[in-house]
Amino acid sequence: MAKKFFKIFFSALTVLYPVLVFLLLVVYKFPVRVISLCVIALALIFFISATGNSSEKNSAGEAGEIPEGALQKNPRKFFGRIRFNFKNLLSSFFFLSVGILCFVANSALFLKLYPVAVCATFLFFFATSLVSPPPIVFRFATMQDKSILKSPYKTRVENYCRKVTVVWCAFFVLNIAAAIYTAFFCSEKIWSIYNGGISYLIMGMIFAIEFLVRMRVNKKMQNYFSICDFTAKSRPDDFVMCFEGVWSDGVYKRWKDFLCDTAKMRAFIQSKDCGEWILHCNDYWLFLVTFVALLQCKKQVMLTANISSEFIKEMKKPGQEFLSDAEAAINSLGAFDITSILKNSALPQESEIRATPKINSEETRIHMFTSGSTGKPKDVVQRMKEFEQDNAFIFSKWGEEFLRRKLIATVSQHHIYGFLFTISLPFAAGVPFCRARIEFPSEFEKFSDEKYMIIAVPAFLKRTNDAQGETPLPLKEPFIFTSGGVLLPEVAKCTNEIFGFWPVEVYGSTETSGIAWRQSKNGLEWTPFDNAEIWQNEDGCLVIKSPYIKNPEGFETADLVEILPDGKFILKGRSDSIVKIEEKRVSLTEVENRILQSGFVQDVCVVAMSDRRQYLAAAVAFNEAGKQKFSAQKKFDVNMFFHDYLMQFFENVVIPKKWRFVEALPSDLQGKHKKQEIQALFTKNE
Repeated sequence: MAKKFFKIFFSALTVLYPVLVFLLLVVYKFPVRVISLCVIALALIFFISATGNSSEKNSAGEAGEIPEGALQKNPRKFFGRIRFNFKNLLSSFFFLSVGILCFVANSALFLKLYPVAVCATFLFFFATSLVSPPPIVFRFATMQDKSILKSPYKTRVENYCRKVTVVWCAFFVLNIAAAIYTAFFCSEKIWSIYNGGISYLIMGMIFAIEFLVRMRVNKKMQNYFSICDFTAKSRPDDFVMCFEGVWSDGVYKRWKDFLCDTAKMRAFIQSKDCGEWILHCNDYWLFLVTFVALLQCKKQVMLTANISSEFIKEMKKPGQEFLSDAEAAINSLGAFDITSILKNSALPQESEIRATPKINSEETRIHMFTSGSTGKPKDVVQRMKEFEQDNAFIFSKWGEEFLRRKLIATVSQHHIYGFLFTISLPFAAGVPFCRARIEFPSEFEKFSDEKYMIIAVPAFLKRTNDAQGETPLPLKEPFIFTSGGVLLPEVAKCTNEIFGFWPVEVYGSTETSGIAWRQSKNGLEWTPFDNAEIWQNEDGCLVIKSPYIKNPEGFETADLVEILPDGKFILKGRSDSIVKIEEKRVSLTEVENRILQSGFVQDVCVVAMSDRRQYLAAAVAFNEAGKQKFSAQKKFDVNMFFHDYLMQFFENVVIPKKWRFVEALPSDLQGKHKKQEIQALFTKNE
């Protein structure tokens, strides 16, 4: 209680200082030296309060008592117990300086310069924080609300706080000038009125105006509601979630449609006694409502882009059900038709539509399948908790770019990159998305009506560049993310010429989620995300620790890297691409890169074969220059051309012994080569 009283007393004393000086100096006509002694006494009181209590407790559990003999036994530990109140310590220093100067000079001028010193100190700390971010207003904001630091709007809040800090710096500069003027050229009465009244009134006005501006800024900020956090009231009923065709066509799906469709899907799912569901859906909208409904019903979700009969037979377990919008899955694999379910279901009651069962992000189980290093699908179990952390970080870094655009995509939402960027993040940020995936490069031509965020894979960007030639696309300020494969710098450069934007590449995997990013126009090195810790293992492979990786020891990748002094890194190929051919170690990635450097190849995949003996084989797709050069040549001559070309870089024993020249290499929707199918090319008869 006493501590609280003294805190209020000292705060009031600091604020009312100009009024007290006026009363003592002008009204009661105290001598300057007497007032200075009072100020010195106040300085001592502030000092005592600033160096008060110990933070440790004694054996009785009471704070503040130092054990007998503590100073003699361990003076360092004793002084380490003392807590310093910086604010009171600073006030003590100012009062002591003012008091001593006034006493020595016998002048009231130094009493009147106290507000100048205080204001100059504030100016110093505020201005310094602009040079050494984050700005001090942002620090105050995060002290009151620590959730800001993990918010996807952190960058926007920090930018706003920077502007507020600049305003306060401008006020301090003007206030210092006014305080100096009143101290030197005005009467004690005028000095007191300004420093004890007008200056505080101006500060109050700044606080009030800033509060009103902040409320207005908050209204303009798009609310962020993740899949696990939304309620029926999270968006207005007419809020546009997605669109068909292009944005200007005006064919939309709104928030009310989302609530209604998820209610229909919940009713269907709950009618089946099944805990695990396979989900394959080409339509982004149907995927979203079905996926959310499955989580609301606390079901495990198995996401698959591959619906070949052999793959489904291999992955499907007894008791699992299958939901899809693809005719092949519905007709041949016994999948329930999502489109028919929504069309034939009765309209739910309003209470059912408004019901939004809570989703516990930590209890969700989402199975994703990755090809891994062998090409055989590997089941990776994920949770929405890590997905949403990933989304929040991406949005905190590039949120402004997302909010300025509508979203279109060329990627499958059944893989982690596509799911995060085309489903989870747009939903949370409230960014309208096109419900149909772009399947042909020519489709980009129609998206000239709006600004679009493009989510793509390197292979699709390359196909679009090849299709366009030198003709730029009529896009308005596009922003492009790409992942899922290697984007060669020359392809990135061509993408900038065709699309009008140099793609932002995201490096990651199903197991790790996002790790790093780059724009190759600035160099080939990757910049790790702020929340990722990286290092090399003894084999030179990248090891990652981040909030998205559940293993506290991190995740070891098969990617060989060189970590640079500034913390960035360069990818050097994969350890699983290092093979031994007749005891010679060779990097498949290096061989592929050399073949690409010939200038005649647009895509290549080198695989290790071991039928009668170990050897390399290369599947090649020519570019236009390659097609022209080799169109009239026999296959043997083409083989010999590449053999002789590679002899410049490798020993004969490691040069590919078999070659296949095809129109396009077998690849999945992410642009990754299907190595098993490529290896099968070489098991057939020549």
